[in-house]
Amino acid sequence: MARTLLCEIVTPERIVYTNEVEMVVAPTIDGEVGILPLHAPLVTVLCAGELRVRYNDNKEVEWFAISGGYLQVHEDKVIVLADAAEHASRVDVERARQAKEIAEQRMAEMKEKPLMEQSDIDECEADLNWCKLQLRVAERRS
Repeated sequence: MARTLLCEIVTPERIVYTNEVEMVVAPTIDGEVGILPLHAPLVTVLCAGELRVRYNDNKEVEWFAISGGYLQVHEDKVIVLADAAEHASRVDVERARQAKEIAEQRMAEMKEKPLMEQSDIDECEADLNWCKLQLRVAERRS
């Protein structure tokens, strides 16, 4: 049996995932990082992207959409503190598509208005990117 590490994915609202895994691959601001058992202690900033965990002799993979946050490795434990996270199987594809369309409409409207606040544009763009990411991760389950 392969050595494992405990992986926890946590958002401000809930614990998204807790399980013994063999590997965690996470998107950081410097690129993807792979965490195996006995990894050196680490704290890093996560960017929005796909996080995956491998288990069952690396035969099984679970995918998560994360919107950013932090990753901490200490001994044989990985903690992902994410702003938002969703397991691929829990993504409501139809709802994400509708939200994406709404965000795209809002972006188009904002581009037509010359005096829009940059913070409003950034927020809308973040919403749009979150919807796209959820849809991409949801494709992984099929």
